[in-house]
Amino acid sequence: MSAPAPSSPATVTARPLERQEEVLTRPALAFVAELHRRFTPRRDELLARRAGRRAEIARTGRLDFLPGTAAVREDPSWRVAPAPPALEDRRVEITGPTDRKMTVNALNSGARVWLADFEDASAPTWENVVLGQLNLIDAFERRIDFADARGKRYALRPAEELATVVVRPRGWHLDERHVTVDGRAVPGALVDFGLYFFHNAHRLIALGKGPYFYLPKTESHLEARLWNDVFVFAQEYAGLPRGTVRATVLIETITAAYEMEEILYELREHASGLNAGRWDYLFSIIKNFRDGGPRFVLPDRNAVTMTAPFMRAYTELLVRTCHKRGAHAIGGMAAFIPSRKDPAVNEAAFEKVGADKDREARDGFDGSWVAHPDLVPVACASFDAVLGDRPHQKDRLREDVDVTADQLIAVDSLDARPTSAGLRNAVAVGTRYIEAWLRGLGAVAIFNLMEDAATAEISRSQIWQWTAAGVVLDDGEKVTAGLVRAVAAEELAAIRSELGEEAYAAGRWQQAHDLLLKVALDEDYAEFLTLPAYELLTG
Repeated sequence: MSAPAPSSPATVTARPLERQEEVLTRPALAFVAELHRRFTPRRDELLARRAGRRAEIARTGRLDFLPGTAAVREDPSWRVAPAPPALEDRRVEITGPTDRKMTVNALNSGARVWLADFEDASAPTWENVVLGQLNLIDAFERRIDFADARGKRYALRPAEELATVVVRPRGWHLDERHVTVDGRAVPGALVDFGLYFFHNAHRLIALGKGPYFYLPKTESHLEARLWNDVFVFAQEYAGLPRGTVRATVLIETITAAYEMEEILYELREHASGLNAGRWDYLFSIIKNFRDGGPRFVLPDRNAVTMTAPFMRAYTELLVRTCHKRGAHAIGGMAAFIPSRKDPAVNEAAFEKVGADKDREARDGFDGSWVAHPDLVPVACASFDAVLGDRPHQKDRLREDVDVTADQLIAVDSLDARPTSAGLRNAVAVGTRYIEAWLRGLGAVAIFNLMEDAATAEISRSQIWQWTAAGVVLDDGEKVTAGLVRAVAAEELAAIRSELGEEAYAAGRWQQAHDLLLKVALDEDYAEFLTLPAYELLTG
């Protein structure tokens, strides 16, 4: 892609990586710089707006649909743009980071879509950021085949058998410290989007697909409007028709759940659908209502299933909203991962995933996520049973659904309470995930679940909330900072014993322990644990 360059390109301040010159070209960095100069000031204003809205939630203890946008919700005439052929059938989507092995395995998995993740499933080391982009370019050019250290070969299947790539850039809140413009770090979202779009938009069109994106952590329709303006500018810059870019928005914040229609409206010429990002959604509820008293205290994470009344309200509203406007409704992550060594674990994972996907397909979703290639056939069977040869079920308008503002935040409708085992699990998962993240891993198998940053956020936020609320657990013990520190120390000792001294010393366990306690117990709640964690990330 060629276009007039701005006054100066973005500056890279990182150690050189092999083949980085194929990604960090001067024209690509000029495009990133132009994105930054045009859109980062608005990004900054929207982040400030988030803080103001959170203060209002703390004051009132409630949320509601926006009165100022009622006309958008009540206008029956508008629809999002029709899906392009490559995104017409999305019955199974696989998620994962953009390392070389995952790139080949995800594209070959049999899923219709691969969410190529630069966000929660990828720790933002400079190597992951740049080489992830390079791996995608190599995949589109079919030069990614390789053999690993054991001699196992990884090779792409024929083009017609490969999943369609949908890239998830980082959220608006994260900066990329290695890329600066006019002395300031560029938002990671603009780095990830800019490099991928610049290098691949025309290439993808030639392959019969296009530059498709998942948008994470969106909190309002104004943030969706910003993304839409980014897309319009990028397409003009590249000489592409408006609507070439397509975006699926993750409804993974509680505030966005009240603005689903407005989000689709802002992106309507680029919108492809909405996704029920369940783990981040729970994190967002805790974060926004963390000081809202006992009625907002969530029980153990594993007790909050998708059958909980407030979660049912959220997913059913999402399906109705999408189908009303002609958009795809994509279900949430099945985090269970099978074991090829333990048949019992394998059978349990298949059963749980099958039940989850059966429910989503019956509810009207057009597709859903899995985290492991072995689960693609399981999820596909659930949607095949409902869809048959149809690519989706947008004709199911779900006009029977009528969700109120209060139902979306009726956390106390769930008949479950925090437990001692839940506290220990939160500490264990938080510690183990953060340690892996600090070593550059974003998708981590822990206790037969594929965890990413969202689950670590839930863990530390629940600890914060339970401590602040003085929750009494099922064993009669009150959650205090002292109890949390004692449990964290026990977990660290158990990990040390499990790994042995040499393996323990090779990890970053003490740092992970310390960071978990900081973000779980500090009076000043950190908006995202990845912000302080990024300061500790090497590379």
